[in-house]
Amino acid sequence: MKFLTVNHHGLEKYGVLVNNDTSFLPLKEAAEKKYGENRLPDTLIASIASSEELLNEAKHLSEWAETNSAAAELVLPLDAVEILAPIPRPSKNVFCVGKNYAKHAIEMGSAADIPEDIIVFTKSPTAVTGSDMEVLNHSKLTSQLDYEGELAVVIGKKGKGISEEDALDYVFGYTIVNDITARDLQSKHKQYFIGKSLDTSCPMGPWIVDSATIDNPNSLTIQTKVNGELRQDSNTQQFIFPVEKVIAILSQGMTLEPGDIIATGTPAGVGKGFKPPRFLKPGDEIEISVENIGTLTNRLEA
Repeated sequence: MKFLTVNHHGLEKYGVLVNNDTSFLPLKEAAEKKYGENRLPDTLIASIASSEELLNEAKHLSEWAETNSAAAELVLPLDAVEILAPIPRPSKNVFCVGKNYAKHAIEMGSAADIPEDIIVFTKSPTAVTGSDMEVLNHSKLTSQLDYEGELAVVIGKKGKGISEEDALDYVFGYTIVNDITARDLQSKHKQYFIGKSLDTSCPMGPWIVDSATIDNPNSLTIQTKVNGELRQDSNTQQFIFPVEKVIAILSQGMTLEPGDIIATGTPAGVGKGFKPPRFLKPGDEIEISVENIGTLTNRLEA
């Protein structure tokens, strides 16, 4: 199933895609209509904390909505809503894995830069924005904005000291992140946080697919296009640290919680990797597609 958060007439609602992904069903309102009582939390991130219950309710409500005329007024065509990031305001910084594809590590330096141990940094929750939303160019701060298409993991169950064997049991679902980076700020400040946390520099979405939809997160085609030109073309089979290992390492001494987001790293083909570099320009459109999830599209402020 595909879970998303939308803005409809100024109200934030979360739900699922129905009618062959052409329509949006707000789950909280559907539950109230069907059962005559409020049975679901107000936000998707709160519902993910009861992920098994959420999945069951979403399945039952979707089936009910597609066959019951009483639900017709609740189902909205996608062009009638504004799709937001599925989790518009994460409760923590977004975890990000650095240099998780060998070819990307090489394009950013040399073979000596391929990590032996996982590299992790974070992006501020205020950096998050949705698909089809404008990305600010921050022209007074940077002239080197870059794209990074990534598969992202959404944690569905609280855990610490999680084993690799059990790691995928803690995943609610998967989405797409564009880890937009101000390369000049990254270099200037000698670390990643400022250059990766500018407002709107973490486009996410357009939805979360539940984990049952993805048989193997370590075998998904991932592509990034800029103005229709293919720049990144890889597969998560090329991960240095697969999803299970990333979760296990992060949870060794740190509690992972429902709604935590882990961006798993970007493949080769980022703007900085070209000679000369090909940084984003005002008005550029970035499309990131991940197999079995969808496409995250954003345009840089003109």
